Amino acid sequence: MIDLRLKEKMRNGETLFGTHTGLNNAVAAEIMASLDYDYLWIDTEHAAVDYAELVQMIGNAWHAGTPPLVRVTIGDRNHTKKVVEMGPAGVIFPMINTAEQAYEAIKHTLYPPDGIRGVGPQQAVRYGIDSELEYLQRANKAMCRFIQLESPESIDNLPEMLKNPWIDGFIVGPMDLSCLAGCPGDIYGEKVSGLIRKAADLILPAGRRFGLSLGGELTAEKIKHFLDLGINMISTGNDYSFILQGARRNLEMLRAGK
Repeated sequence: MIDLRLKEKMRNGETLFGTHTGLNNAVAAEIMASLDYDYLWIDTEHAAVDYAELVQMIGNAWHAGTPPLVRVTIGDRNHTKKVVEMGPAGVIFPMINTAEQAYEAIKHTLYPPDGIRGVGPQQAVRYGIDSELEYLQRANKAMCRFIQLESPESIDNLPEMLKNPWIDGFIVGPMDLSCLAGCPGDIYGEKVSGLIRKAADLILPAGRRFGLSLGGELTAEKIKHFLDLGINMISTGNDYSFILQGARRNLEMLRAGK
């Protein structure tokens, strides 16, 4: 299935807002995808999501009307192959520090001659309902590909990474970045903010998407902080934190009514 709505929003320069799902639950993914987010971030790096559940989560997100992005695991290219055959709108590669690592990751999402992806799309062509030939011809340009910047080293190596034309955007992981920058958890301090500004000065003139991923909710003031730094793709919150927050508020209201 070729769906370009996310690509088109990026081309139009729209600021994008998404949220994460970390539970291995296709129903939760469908509920979140039924809202008006620009994309749903499905995590397989930290989350205990198996392939049977993942293919349903991707399908449910599309069915609910929200393009799914899948963050893949680190360095497992066979995992990447299985994910792209499921037909997400795009993939996110975590913990990339060098241009060589970025090239190695990206080439597994590209059919030859641009990469080394093997031919075997399944849900990506709705199991043969869609034309496999048309998919092969269009998939390289249709898929979104993102690299996560989670260390000062990755930002130092941005000039070389930006030479790769197949990378649509770069997404800062501020918590990991703060840890590796020597200020764990201080994601609004000058050290992390300076690194984000440095990245923005390289990414934005190159016409690439500049994203941010945080598990918790953000206040309007904190959202403005990141937008002012040049971020134009914000992913916040996740399914299990939403459940926890709602359940906690419900209990507080019940006890307050005694």
